[in-house]
Amino acid sequence: MDFKEITKSGFLEVSAIHKLYYEVCGNPNGETILFLHGGPGAGFADRDKRFFNFEKQQVVFYDQRGASRSLPFGSIVENTTQHLVEDINKLLDFLNLDKVTMFGGSWGTALALIYAIQFPDKVKELLLRGVYIVDKESTEHFLEGGVAKEFPEVWKRFSQNVPKESNSSIIDYYLDKMQNGNTEEKKHFAYEWAFYEISIFKKGITSEEVDLILNQFPYESLSIMETHYLSKGCFIKDNYILDNLHVIDAIPMKIVHGKDDTICPVSVAIELKSRLKNCELYVVEGGHSDSEPEIETKLIELINKMY
Repeated sequence: MDFKEITKSGFLEVSAIHKLYYEVCGNPNGETILFLHGGPGAGFADRDKRFFNFEKQQVVFYDQRGASRSLPFGSIVENTTQHLVEDINKLLDFLNLDKVTMFGGSWGTALALIYAIQFPDKVKELLLRGVYIVDKESTEHFLEGGVAKEFPEVWKRFSQNVPKESNSSIIDYYLDKMQNGNTEEKKHFAYEWAFYEISIFKKGITSEEVDLILNQFPYESLSIMETHYLSKGCFIKDNYILDNLHVIDAIPMKIVHGKDDTICPVSVAIELKSRLKNCELYVVEGGHSDSEPEIETKLIELINKMY
């Protein structure tokens, strides 16, 4: 059998509104890993499969509610963090999986941690990249000019889409335009939001590279979902993850974090490490992207060592 082939795929109905697109790849007798994509709303891509050894591992990929190929595309109706947590249980039950390792990047790390806090018995191990814990420090850094020193032109472009006379915050203005604007405005603000994020997620990236990346995936779901979630504090209580770390202290955790991560400051990863007994932290050269050479290499190394 060629374990690189998709062994199972399709749509799982998780509510009267939402259907999740999923793929299962690899050895059905191997250790199972659940891949949690970022965003919210980014979806998974074939290139995410490069991290895994499908001869030894079975990996479940899926697009979260409203993301990428899941239906309806870009829908924020009945779309909160708790819905996403419940969807994981529905997916695991559907696939007859009792316990999995969770591999998440960026927003995927927050979802993995929240799920593990609520269902620790279902999580064997956590592998996190570019960790985000829905903390005010990281969110304000991303939305209120914390990146301006390193990326002044990118921040200027992003922030100046909001008129000076507007009383709305940047995120509220973008969200309103993506929800209620005309067709041209919806497209423009979705593109500008995604352009901003991709422009700062990797060291030395050019605007041409950003345009190329944005042409390769349905960024509209990323943009609408991120503004929807971040404007509501990701629908969880302040410090929810930090206040509940004791629940997951026994779960082995490995974190890979770029030391120059502009989207999720490395200080958050360091704090997690300091609070958990069973946590290994690897701070490497790079920013936020999993395609940064040292981040990519370390992730592949850790996955191979795990299984």
